[in-house]
Amino acid sequence: MERALEIFVVLEDKPGTLGELCSHLAENGINIEAIGVFHDSAKLLVKNINKAMKLLSRLKYEIEVRDVLLVELENRPGALAEVTTKLGNKGINVEYCYGTITKKGNTTAVILDVSDIDRALKILKS
Repeated sequence: MERALEIFVVLEDKPGTLGELCSHLAENGINIEAIGVFHDSAKLLVKNINKAMKLLSRLKYEIEVRDVLLVELENRPGALAEVTTKLGNKGINVEYCYGTITKKGNTTAVILDVSDIDRALKILKS
């Protein structure tokens, strides 16, 4: 597990806005490594965060950078339950979670926004 930087992007709730966002990134050579899309926002992990931030700012997107946890898990039933239960039992709230696939076939990765990232890292490392 590791700390990662996520771009939080406010999106209009209308058809085409997600495609437009993804197209802007693609046209500028910015690869999306993980994405979570919610009612009026997208959460993105990208390879070149500085380039993406400059682009999105120039295009007038409302954005912010957030610290999140990137946790690699075994690709098996119960792996996510173990991590989130361990955090919950120690009083760490998971604000939101989304997943991505990894290059290794037997693992998956989840992105967790937690109430106390430093404590969560210590808990998960123990």
